[in-house]
Amino acid sequence: MAKRFQEALKDGSIIFVDTTLRDGEQTAGVVFSNEEKIRIARMLDSIGVHQIEAGIPAMEGDEKQAIADIVGLNLQASIMAWNRANINDIKRSLECGVDAVAISISTSDIHITHKLRTSREWVLENMTKAVEFAKNAGVYVSVNAEDASRSDWDFLVQFARRAKEAGADRLRFCDTVGVLEPFKTYETISRLLEATGMEIEMHTHNDFGMATANALAGVKAGARFVGVTVNGLGERAGNAALEEVAMALKYLFGVELKVKIKDFLELCQYVARASGRPLSVHKPIVGANTFAHESGIHADGVIKNPHTYEVFSPEEIGLERQIIIGKHSGSHAIIAKFKEYGIDLSREEAEEILAKVRKVTVNLKRTLFDKELMYIYEDYLHEKRNAALGGK
Repeated sequence: MAKRFQEALKDGSIIFVDTTLRDGEQTAGVVFSNEEKIRIARMLDSIGVHQIEAGIPAMEGDEKQAIADIVGLNLQASIMAWNRANINDIKRSLECGVDAVAISISTSDIHITHKLRTSREWVLENMTKAVEFAKNAGVYVSVNAEDASRSDWDFLVQFARRAKEAGADRLRFCDTVGVLEPFKTYETISRLLEATGMEIEMHTHNDFGMATANALAGVKAGARFVGVTVNGLGERAGNAALEEVAMALKYLFGVELKVKIKDFLELCQYVARASGRPLSVHKPIVGANTFAHESGIHADGVIKNPHTYEVFSPEEIGLERQIIIGKHSGSHAIIAKFKEYGIDLSREEAEEILAKVRKVTVNLKRTLFDKELMYIYEDYLHEKRNAALGGK
């Protein structure tokens, strides 16, 4: 098994399980080329992700080849393949050379009845056979309880205990349709850990905008594994985002991370291009507006001390602070902006230019480019000169 994953298992670290190449690619309309999958895997490994869920070998063809190629890179991260609770699926994964398999099967009655059209007993039997087969092959096994958050409690506990008896290394708790909230998540994971004694991975979806919060609540309750995707890609509204979970763990939970935060921006931008899903300017952590300040009060505070409105520095993740000039700007921002051009304005001059800035931005319905600001300044100087000449 890959060195980084082994070390994290031993030292009790929070373990990142990145599924950009599997669940992320299941985003409607997203397809990664094999070259893109390999590059993303390299980047994830370089950043320090512990385990990469590389895809679904049962799809055969390019998918299976890409997974085998990723295994052949000999990365520090563990390489996992996703499978149904089906021995033939697992055989295909083993053919790729992965050191870990995820064995996924539904545990909620709505899935068992309407999707699988079978019984709880069938689920337990097939899961057990698949886990035993995989463990006999010598790989690490994650058992995925699909739709765990809507499953009957007693059956979920029974499922987890049976998986553990069969040799499973961890349980992936899947909030498949994103119906949890953080308080419920904390309570559920706490109880599940106590009832089963299994290691738990959080796999949360963002249907109600709480994927990251629910992942963190699970960690707070004792889960050590966090399933994430770059930029929060994933089915429907997506999954918990790697960059959000990592930074929240560092700054809100005080967890000492072993991932390279400074490389997040490059990774997120590459995945955005490869997936055809551009980064929103207000995307948490890596969006262009994360360190952009326009409001007069905010900009004034940041100019005096960045920590007034920034929890961490933009340089930490490869961004730059921006003082944006627009309708809501104040005179301090105008003075600071012109200092960038080597121009020192008096408070009176800044106030006069600000009035012009506000008028122009309202007419344009946007903030101003630097060149436009200079045009306003040049017009302002011209008006002052004419006024001075007219007064003589």
